[in-house]
Amino acid sequence: MKEVHSEEEHLAMDKAHQSWIEAVFESTLWNTRFFVLLAVVFSMIGGIGLFIVASADVWHVVQLIFSVYVHGAHPENFHERLVAELIGAVDLYLIAIVLFIFGFGLYELFISKIDIAERSAASRILEIHSLDELKDKLAKVIIMVLIVGFFKRAMNTVYGGPVEMLMLAGAIFLLALAFYFMHKGDASHE
Repeated sequence: MKEVHSEEEHLAMDKAHQSWIEAVFESTLWNTRFFVLLAVVFSMIGGIGLFIVASADVWHVVQLIFSVYVHGAHPENFHERLVAELIGAVDLYLIAIVLFIFGFGLYELFISKIDIAERSAASRILEIHSLDELKDKLAKVIIMVLIVGFFKRAMNTVYGGPVEMLMLAGAIFLLALAFYFMHKGDASHE
């Protein structure tokens, strides 16, 4: 025998059926955020790898210094070589920091707040409350990476005359100006 339902009962059944489908879909959609963990984990692995490589580069510089001063052999361009290698290591450390900030930020935005970080007074730099805040922090560190990269290249460039030296001075002035405005923007947000 066929049951007869009123129009209100049909609407209630459709609503219950729609709510079930909607609940499953929304739950599935919400849980796809856990794919962000891939970016978090590999950002951390990449950052740790860069910290290891940069530390090995610094250790190489220390060994070179020790070797030069113990054996007394002073290779050509020794100081420039040391500075260039140390700047390269600083560059790698900064890129590792970009990866760490990116990983921590993604985790806090998409997965959960890091409870242990909230109890730590040293976690202010890693606190991310919005995607814009993550982008701002990443942009500042990336700008520092670019400045260090510029400095490294400027150290290795041979300047042939006063025009090239003037261009270097202009580039340094523009970097300083950009850095000033970047920090002036920080002061206005506080």
